[in-house]
Amino acid sequence: MQKYLTIATILKPQGIRGEIKVMPQTDSAEDIKQFGHVIVDGTEYKVLACRAAAGFAYLTLRGVPDRNAAELLRGKDVLVDREEAPELPEDRVYIADVVGCALLSEEGEELGKITDITPAHTDIYTALIGGKEVMFPAAEGVIAKIDAEGGKVTVNKKRFFEVALI
Repeated sequence: MQKYLTIATILKPQGIRGEIKVMPQTDSAEDIKQFGHVIVDGTEYKVLACRAAAGFAYLTLRGVPDRNAAELLRGKDVLVDREEAPELPEDRVYIADVVGCALLSEEGEELGKITDITPAHTDIYTALIGGKEVMFPAAEGVIAKIDAEGGKVTVNKKRFFEVALI
């Protein structure tokens, strides 16, 4: 498992006092409020303030005093140490733990490997199958089981091929 988890991507500076607007990669922008420290581009920052509005989060970080400093962070990922991340309910997993898992059918047939997950109302998974990137939604009935510790994502093969973009 990875030591750091990506919780957001920096979109742009917000205002002139160094605040940054981020696109959360969490269930809610409100979730980002619980972190006291974040890591951006290898540098740890203390979170001085955080607010959420309209699905975005706005962070004020110690060491980012103005718009020019905030501009240098544009497009970078916001990471947190896994130890600071909250415990998830039993039926939930972190995206970082699923990327790299084998993609299997319920019959045990290996279909490919999960290479990326795009967070959305219905997450979009990307898998490498036979040398091709295939995208599929985590729609109802597609994913049968996620075993992040075992490195396996099991899908209903029939439903998978109905919704996959091949």
